[in-house]
Amino acid sequence: MRVVLRRRLLQAVRTDALARFDDGVWRTRCLHCRRALALGEDGAPIGSTSLEHVVPSAWFGRRAAAALTARVGGDADDPRNLALACTRCNHGKGASHDARGPGDARAYEVVANLLDARLARWREDEGTPYESGS
Repeated sequence: MRVVLRRRLLQAVRTDALARFDDGVWRTRCLHCRRALALGEDGAPIGSTSLEHVVPSAWFGRRAAAALTARVGGDADDPRNLALACTRCNHGKGASHDARGPGDARAYEVVANLLDARLARWREDEGTPYESGS
C-alpha cells in the first residue's frame, strides 16, 4: 500500500472525534452507515475500511461545487475532506452521487450532508494516538 494513502488514512482517523486508539488499533465508525471500522497504527486498513473523499475529487474546480470545496480549503486532500468509510458505502457513493456531479440537486444534497457530518466529527490532529476513553 502506498505511503501517501496510509498517511491520508491516518489524517482522517486522527481528526475524527469518534476515533479511539487502543492496543495498536484505531477504531471508529463509517461516515455513512456507522459500521465499525478499524485501522492499524501504521495506517493499514483492517477489513472493509477505506478512504472517503467527502466532496469527490472530481468536483474540485467545478463551479457548481464551489461552496462545498471552499469549506475544505479548495483541496480535495485537505483532512477536513477525508473520512473513513466502509468499502460498500464508499463505492456506492462513487457509483451514484459522485458520478452524477454537483449539478445534480440530490447528489449535491447528499455530499453537503456528509460534509456536515464530517465537520461535526472534526478534532485537531495532535499527531499522536489518542488514549481510550479520551
